[in-house]
Amino acid sequence: MKRIVEVAVISDTHLGTYGCKAKELLNYLKSIDPKVLILNGDFIDIWQFKKSYFPESHLEVIKYILNLSLSNRQVIYLTGNHDEFLRKFSPMTFGKIQLADKYVFELDGKKTWVFHGDVFDSSVQHSKWIAKLGGIGYDYLIRLNNVTNWFLMKLGREKYSFSKKIKNNIKKAVKFIGDFEQTASELAIENNFDYVICGHIHQPQKRVISNQKGSCLYLNSGDWIENLTALEYSNGSWEIYHYENDLLVELIASLDQKATPIPESYKEIETLFK
Repeated sequence: MKRIVEVAVISDTHLGTYGCKAKELLNYLKSIDPKVLILNGDFIDIWQFKKSYFPESHLEVIKYILNLSLSNRQVIYLTGNHDEFLRKFSPMTFGKIQLADKYVFELDGKKTWVFHGDVFDSSVQHSKWIAKLGGIGYDYLIRLNNVTNWFLMKLGREKYSFSKKIKNNIKKAVKFIGDFEQTASELAIENNFDYVICGHIHQPQKRVISNQKGSCLYLNSGDWIENLTALEYSNGSWEIYHYENDLLVELIASLDQKATPIPESYKEIETLFK
């Protein structure tokens, strides 16, 4: 019943934070059979990592991906700003998982460039303490939002996103997103890439961006805190996956309720989160 996917890209899962939707993420991973799985940055939130808070549901996601890497599936872990600690080790191969800061490959003859995107964020590059403080504030905002949405659902009303409302009403935030997409695309065009794939800004997107030198397809995988989105490539085209629109995902995942064993070759990983 699993959907066959040539390439799946997820980013900004932020495992280890209260906002992470680990259960839904695991349901999604169990519903697909990807030839290539790309974790495009901020997979584990090392900035806010606490051994006192790393639920079993978060560890189950890691276990599942480790097992996936041992089943002839290619797993690419690209570093982001919240897991930038790993950049001192990249590029390297850990078991059957490839760790890198960027990934370049071809899809049906088209050049594809994948990276997290924090390189375009000046607050991350030059004022990391501000960015880290913002990350902590964002996590608390999400926790408040979760409580609010619980009450709204009990009242039969639609969910509400505080952070989306803030982003949509602050001109600087809207301009930053637009500049981010334009900058990434112009660099891709300059280097003759057909596809450029980013994360970081938690804004799922698929659109063609053009300038006088050419055009490319800009893609952003969104996040697994609010949007619960991913990118999927099948049959020659990219699509944005929305968890909330998938009526079968939880049914498929429910068929596999057993706990995921951690592979023997990765046993030492489990001790890091317990």
